[in-house]
Amino acid sequence: MELLSGADMIARFLQDEGVEYIYGYPGGAALHIYDALFRQDKVKHILVRHEQAATHAADGYARASGKPGTVLVTSGPGATNAVTGIATAYMDSIPMVVLCGQVMSHLIGDDAFQETDIIGVTRPIVKHSFSIKHPTEIPEVLKKAYYLAASGRPGPVVVDIPKDMTAPTERYEYVYPKKVKMRSYNPVTRGHSGQIKKAVELMLKAKRPVFYTGGGVITGRASEGLTDLVKRLGYPITTTLMGIGAYPQSDRQCLGWLGMHGSYESNMAMHHADLVIAIGARFDDRVTNNTSKFCPTAKVIHVDIDPSSVSKTVRADVPIVGPAGSVISEMISLVQGKEIANPEALEEWWQKIEGWREERAGKLYEPSRPGETLKPQEVVEALCRVTRGEAYVTTDVGQHQMFAAQYYKFDKPNRFITSGGLGTMGFGFPAAMGIKQNFPDEQVICVTGEGSFQMMMQELSTCKQFGGGVKIVNLNNASLGMVRQWQDLNYKSRHAHSYMESLPDFQKLIESYGFTALKVETLDELEPALERAFADPHELVFLDVAVDPHEHVYPMQVPLGSMRDMLLSKTERT
Repeated sequence: MELLSGADMIARFLQDEGVEYIYGYPGGAALHIYDALFRQDKVKHILVRHEQAATHAADGYARASGKPGTVLVTSGPGATNAVTGIATAYMDSIPMVVLCGQVMSHLIGDDAFQETDIIGVTRPIVKHSFSIKHPTEIPEVLKKAYYLAASGRPGPVVVDIPKDMTAPTERYEYVYPKKVKMRSYNPVTRGHSGQIKKAVELMLKAKRPVFYTGGGVITGRASEGLTDLVKRLGYPITTTLMGIGAYPQSDRQCLGWLGMHGSYESNMAMHHADLVIAIGARFDDRVTNNTSKFCPTAKVIHVDIDPSSVSKTVRADVPIVGPAGSVISEMISLVQGKEIANPEALEEWWQKIEGWREERAGKLYEPSRPGETLKPQEVVEALCRVTRGEAYVTTDVGQHQMFAAQYYKFDKPNRFITSGGLGTMGFGFPAAMGIKQNFPDEQVICVTGEGSFQMMMQELSTCKQFGGGVKIVNLNNASLGMVRQWQDLNYKSRHAHSYMESLPDFQKLIESYGFTALKVETLDELEPALERAFADPHELVFLDVAVDPHEHVYPMQVPLGSMRDMLLSKTERT
């Protein structure tokens, strides 16, 4: 029998659970835990410079590795600083466990120094939360937390730990729990066979089918099965922003991603489809636009592990509650040896889709001329060429995020890492940091803008201390580009507080941390700068790329329209 303090139980549990990294920032209520972590060497603690960065780094680690990220913060402002990152993970269904120090249990409710009811604050943005009532609960509660975070529909779990629960003077028996028992939580492990059979019958009869797949395919590790199923049927496939890479984007059957700034052909195909096969997607408003006009001639098959998501926004004709992987596997077994009922209709459908592709071929943007300011699209295309489309790419939120999604082609899952649901500026750099720690020999790129980067740029200090050869590509248009675009379209170009004045000299700023910074202003300078930046995967390099401040992201759906209602340029619309 081993006797440990509550703090030592936490440290030992993290070891036994196989946690590699914990991202955090110390404070009074968490110091017993920090002391326990200091006295062990198996779990590496990464000291961030802001608690929001801790959550984003853990989030990036989780998205790239498929394993839950772990965060440790102190009470009060330490915990509230983590709220934005918790909400980011919640909106995108990312597994994360956030350990929060709390004031001593007898002070809770007394407005003690640095007390915040973090359980109450985060209740709407967590999958579940726990408060430790006695040190002996710690192993079982932590085991439940990691199980809940990673199973079913993944999400963040908060564990509130009063300081007296971790006191070094009180020791109790520690046993690592190998199993979890939770009567009230039984995530589904497979879909209803009858519903799956009904779905396959519809799929084989369809004349204008489209697969519509989301982040649930990636978190469910079902990309390989999805590719097999789509190939067998020969149907077109489109993905959500979160589903990018679930199916190889370079493949002919992939129409790109859909929605607000999705490809012309994917939005047109969805609008005219007679069957939408939705797997691991939740019909987000950035996809559907006006739901009353969404896919007016289509029947809908909806596969999702979360029963509350099915028919929540768009009514499903064939609802299937189950994990993407097992449902897809069952679909493949039912499809094997069978032929589609309407091959001629499918061929006509493909001819229509290829026609939409040809309509927009070569019309996506106007390249810059020699000596002109670069177009942001050119920069992302060059990034894709230099890295052969194999890098891990994180983004912040705005125009640069859309350009990265549109012009970097991902053939693998878990490679495009972005804040989809919450749209969190400041996410990209710390997320890239978390990925680089898990994949130190891979190229990791953060595509950002000068507005987003300044929200978390203090994490350069974290990279200086712990290493992290992230490549930061700053598409610098000296403005909040997406805000400015909306102001151009809807407010007669009244640019209220969307231009970034008094920007720092990024080159000097980066160099002050001891890193390399390169300034790029023309197309001739771009390729040499990228080759220099990617010469050493372990070196942090910052590229400050001046881009056209007047460029817009297109296509762009017309608000309250159908999926086919799009602005195609400043002068064209469907």
